[in-house]
Amino acid sequence: MSQPIFALIDCNNFFVSCEKLFRPDLEGRPVVVLSSNDGCVVARSNEAKALGIPMAAPAFKFLHTLKDHNVVQFSANFELYGDISSRITNLLTSITPHIEVYSVDESFLDLSELHISDYTQWAAMVRDQVFKYIGVPVSIGIATSKTLAKLAAERAKKEPELGGVLSLITSSREQTDYYLQRTPIQDVWGIGWRLAPKLKAEGLHNALDLRQFSTKHASQLMGVHGRQLVAELNGTTCLPLQKHHKPQQQIMRGRQFGEDTNQFSVIEAAITNLAAKATAHLRREQRLARQAMVIIRTNRNKPGYRKLSQAVQFGTPTADTGNICATLIQALEEIFSGHELYHKADVMLYDLIPAQALQTDLLGTVNPARNDRETARMRAVDSLNGRYGTNHVHYASQDLSQAWRPRFHLGSPRYTSSWAELPVLKPV
Repeated sequence: MSQPIFALIDCNNFFVSCEKLFRPDLEGRPVVVLSSNDGCVVARSNEAKALGIPMAAPAFKFLHTLKDHNVVQFSANFELYGDISSRITNLLTSITPHIEVYSVDESFLDLSELHISDYTQWAAMVRDQVFKYIGVPVSIGIATSKTLAKLAAERAKKEPELGGVLSLITSSREQTDYYLQRTPIQDVWGIGWRLAPKLKAEGLHNALDLRQFSTKHASQLMGVHGRQLVAELNGTTCLPLQKHHKPQQQIMRGRQFGEDTNQFSVIEAAITNLAAKATAHLRREQRLARQAMVIIRTNRNKPGYRKLSQAVQFGTPTADTGNICATLIQALEEIFSGHELYHKADVMLYDLIPAQALQTDLLGTVNPARNDRETARMRAVDSLNGRYGTNHVHYASQDLSQAWRPRFHLGSPRYTSSWAELPVLKPV
């Protein structure tokens, strides 16, 4: 069996790059994308990074910087970003079917079955293709392990002289050591800011230090994860490509409200909308839920913070939106108090089983006939929404109020997924 060779394709400043696709006037200008309610910075252009605006920074703390430097701000347009991500995935899949979509802006490719004579040249070609056909700049790292490939992609992104590409396949040991030494320990995939202080206390300050660390001591510090990290940094594959989607153990949807509220109808609308999204995902996964939970919270930044939750169990495992919504609203009634202002709501579906695994029981609590009716109804709803657009067919309680929806005052049009928001050309 041939040695695995991985390429990580990492989109540069992805959310910002998606906004720039339709706004060429933004080239060279500082741009940031903000989270729900325009609260925190979730993406920055290189120009914004140069101004010292950190990732996840609360926007209100940098108001003067944003204003003084004319930083362009956008509310997060996740529908646009998801569509552009799918286009990139389709392009990469045409290169090789051996792909793992790691996140909305990162994908691993297994290149071991491709006949490539020069990996640097190949990566530069792929980079040019993605930019030509999609318009998003990417960085590409290539190595014999996923951890090294991710490290190489980060170096390719941060060191302009590499031209967005770094292959560690043909590089010498000294060259690889050079890039590992330039990678701080907290930037190694799988370390992060929580584990970094513990490793620094052991004298591990960069990726090279960790690579040279004994596997025995790494296991003592981090368990199996530590042993795998050391092996991966030495080029040995411990993390194979996940070609097939791994079913989730739970599905959760949450939303911070546009404004705090004590109105039951507002929170009811939020819960039903969140449950509708969660159950649609549940059906795409071809799963059924045995249990669910509704959670409401007050503002943790204000005195008297409270988190209230109520779990429910379904006699027959289900993926029916109406059934789940009605049950969760009953649970909401048990914990809701009109004397408190609520800031956020969450819906969680858990104890999931495959849809094909529904079994009857001796006590008769499982109702197969009801499940068949629910399945047929939801199949019809999903078919209509797939044909005419998401949420085209929905439950009336989802429209009880719009007050819970987050504020997106700086949102850009959904250029690629909404006919109503397509740009209009006007004659001069």
